Amino acid sequence: MGNRPLYSGFGVLAVLVGVAAGHLVAALTAPASSPVLVVGSTVIDLTPTPLQEWAIKHFGVHDKTVLVGSVMVGVVVLAAVGGLLSRRRLGYGTGLLVGLVAIPVGAALGRPGSPVSDVLPSVVAGVVGVGSLWWLWWLTSTRVRVRSGGTGPSRRGLLVAAGSLAAAGVVMGGAGRWITSYRTRTTSVDLPATTDPAPPFPRTLDDRVPGITPLRTPTGDFYRVDTRLSLPIVDAGDWTLTIDGDVAREVSFTFDDLLAMPLIERDITLTCVSNEVGGRYVGGARWLGVRLTDLLERAGIGDTSADQILSTDVDGMTISTPLSVATDGRDAMIAVGMNGRSLPREHGFPARMVVPGLYGFVGACKWITRMTLTTYAEQDAYWTDRDWATDAPIKLSSRVDTPKPLSTVGPGRTVIGGIAWAQHQGGVERVEVRVDGGDWQRARLGPSLGADYWRQWYLPWTAETGRHTIACRAIAGDGTVQTADRATPFPDGSSGIQEIVVNVG
Repeated sequence: MGNRPLYSGFGVLAVLVGVAAGHLVAALTAPASSPVLVVGSTVIDLTPTPLQEWAIKHFGVHDKTVLVGSVMVGVVVLAAVGGLLSRRRLGYGTGLLVGLVAIPVGAALGRPGSPVSDVLPSVVAGVVGVGSLWWLWWLTSTRVRVRSGGTGPSRRGLLVAAGSLAAAGVVMGGAGRWITSYRTRTTSVDLPATTDPAPPFPRTLDDRVPGITPLRTPTGDFYRVDTRLSLPIVDAGDWTLTIDGDVAREVSFTFDDLLAMPLIERDITLTCVSNEVGGRYVGGARWLGVRLTDLLERAGIGDTSADQILSTDVDGMTISTPLSVATDGRDAMIAVGMNGRSLPREHGFPARMVVPGLYGFVGACKWITRMTLTTYAEQDAYWTDRDWATDAPIKLSSRVDTPKPLSTVGPGRTVIGGIAWAQHQGGVERVEVRVDGGDWQRARLGPSLGADYWRQWYLPWTAETGRHTIACRAIAGDGTVQTADRATPFPDGSSGIQEIVVNVG
């Protein structure tokens, strides 16, 4: 019955139409429950830490795209096998497709906190996929021959049927993508004026040193590293933040409650623990929010035996923050604003935790909805359960922005420039640059926005023709010198001196 490529194509077409239907249903209910995405999320959860770090290092912000693409390749291959099996007997192909659907169904049921309704998109995908395969198989069966003089539809009819399925898949997939994009669009919320504003933003080196990182990272350029394959959909009007656990009383706050409390505005640099030496997973922004201690005082923590704040986001993701660090006087906050506007969805709308001086995986829970005071002995968070550090202060570091590694610059007067950060270590006191292994030279510093913010630096350089190495290091206000000891991001952040090679000629 038919040839192998034809039936393989039937399997692929049927499964892709089913996936598109499932994606459309997910877009209307919970985008993260889309069959491919729910499998991808489970893969992330099951992937060993070294492999996760390898993916982030090599694929950067495209790691999620690579993951989803890999899942789709696997789906297509299995779909083609299902199509081939249906050539021998329809039940064989149908059985494989049902087994294929069982994977996202099981993944949806196995995710902590996921409602049973999250299996609906996968079930719909299975029904549509199996139905499509059955229709195409029926059109080419021995009972309805597709050949000249046969009793069934013509080859043209088969092409029309396949084309109709393909068109339906494109329409459903496109509609699902548009609906998801619309539901996760950035919505601006009017924020009240701060009661404790940050100082006026100073004159920067942005224009004076071409190629240097802007002192304030534009919101659209701020790095994003998390486990999400689809942004959660949260309405500020329905959102609440609950504080429970080892507290005197459980309390809850609405978004309006937060806006009615005293708001502080602070310039704070955030860093991802996955940031390699010289990496780009670091950003500086002006945050607006409620002091974390103001919220904890409402719950009463005076006699608590807790040593961690276990934060939970709207979809059940957990992050642990050392209670002693969050309450030691630094400007830890539940942020509602970023760079003068409400938080974008990708950065935690409507509210997120920001703890200066801690890597994001322990101090920057996005889409936060619960803070439970407990102990590390009683409960593990997502990352600590994967053997990442429990107390992860951001390490003193610096980066060369210009000239770019392996770039070619003209001989003569030029500038070496970059940024450095020393959060909760007294800020950046000095930056030094070394060219071709020579003596360390003191660079000139840009303006300071406080100990919790990075600092721009530059050094005039007379570049001579040839190949050169450039290194930089920072010295913190407490006298700490950036270490040259190399360490990978796991388990508590990378360290070492960045050294780049440039060509002059």
